[in-house]
Amino acid sequence: MKPVWKFTLIASLGGFLFGFETAVISGAEQIIQKMWHLDAMRHGLTVSISLIGTIIGAIIAGKIADRYGRKPVLYFVACLYLLSALGCAVASIWEMFLLFRFLGGLAVGVSSVVGPVYTSEIAPAKDRGKLTGTFQIMIVTGIFTAYLTNFLFLSFGGDAWRYMLGIMAVPALLFVLLLKLIPESPRWLLQNGQIERARSSFSRLDEPFMIASDHTNSPKTSVNLFQSKYAKPIFFAVMLAFFNQMTGINAILYYAPRIFDMAGFTAELSYIQPIFIGGTNLVFTLVGMSIIDRFGRKKLLSMGAVGMFIFLILAAFGLKGVNSEFLLYYIIGFIASFALSQGAVIWVFLAEIFPNEVRAQGSSLGSTTHWVFAAIISWVFPVIVEGSVLGGYYVFLFYALMVVASFIFVRFMPETKGKTLEEIS
Repeated sequence: MKPVWKFTLIASLGGFLFGFETAVISGAEQIIQKMWHLDAMRHGLTVSISLIGTIIGAIIAGKIADRYGRKPVLYFVACLYLLSALGCAVASIWEMFLLFRFLGGLAVGVSSVVGPVYTSEIAPAKDRGKLTGTFQIMIVTGIFTAYLTNFLFLSFGGDAWRYMLGIMAVPALLFVLLLKLIPESPRWLLQNGQIERARSSFSRLDEPFMIASDHTNSPKTSVNLFQSKYAKPIFFAVMLAFFNQMTGINAILYYAPRIFDMAGFTAELSYIQPIFIGGTNLVFTLVGMSIIDRFGRKKLLSMGAVGMFIFLILAAFGLKGVNSEFLLYYIIGFIASFALSQGAVIWVFLAEIFPNEVRAQGSSLGSTTHWVFAAIISWVFPVIVEGSVLGGYYVFLFYALMVVASFIFVRFMPETKGKTLEEIS
């Protein structure tokens, strides 16, 4: 295995924990709601508190990654994941549970920025889509694993949720231990005038030092992202992140058992079916990653939008009672379309569209946008669906309209496949 692949896989463990942390609540949310007698508003907060932490993590990620380096921040993330898993597993009161879910969300927010940025900065141009996309593969692997362990722990009775959330401590500890093996990002070292360390990092990556020859030998001062010359990458990053969430992907992932319960499935089936969703997500993300550097980012986004629209419309009518027995297939179709397009592209694009000097800041802005709307969608979803019998129908119709808007937006996006980061700048 090439060194760059080994280091990418280690750094991408943050993506696995990201996916696990975001999806595991789907198995625990109904148990916790009953145990602590939560109304719809407090229940929505319980699910979305992690996303509030994620927003804060995404906001601060760019600054701390630029100041302290990519590798130390990944260590910080790994420790937060470990603390969150252990804390949630032993939480005795609702407020304590919220605190540790918040810390897990903080880790997700930081890793959603620093993981892809680190990988994009160590990857050669011809493989950057696949390598950076490894982070997304690990995210969906984490989601699938969370759904699987949720089902396996379901029979553990009233404390099942503790095992569901606590098992994340195992991969978190592995992440902490393996991070010592990776080098610091050579581009970050160059950006900070550490030429010899950068040369050493490139050597460990088996990459020629000359690929970053456009950098000067002196440390760079802090550059403000919000300048007119960065307006285009800011616009594209923010809008792609916005549409990524307005398709409703996180509401479906977080509330999958509840959605099937709304359609009349039994409790056991409601927990088995998310496993099929997670498996589909994983398989089609792998397909998307295998072709992203050949087909390009725009083509995948356009193809996926067509599929998402069709299956969201079908799912909306399924929740209204029209052929509801096929709801699983409609949602699997949506997940496949999303994974092949938005899921495959989002973290790759955010990590490559900005120039070197503001890459972490720009990726942080895009990630923050992503998580702000994820939090809104996740908090509002249970309030809407509990307030109306047809709530799910109208929510899915709204998601379908957002997909149409995203299809139009994609037509104006730049294509970045096959270009070095410096050429994109």
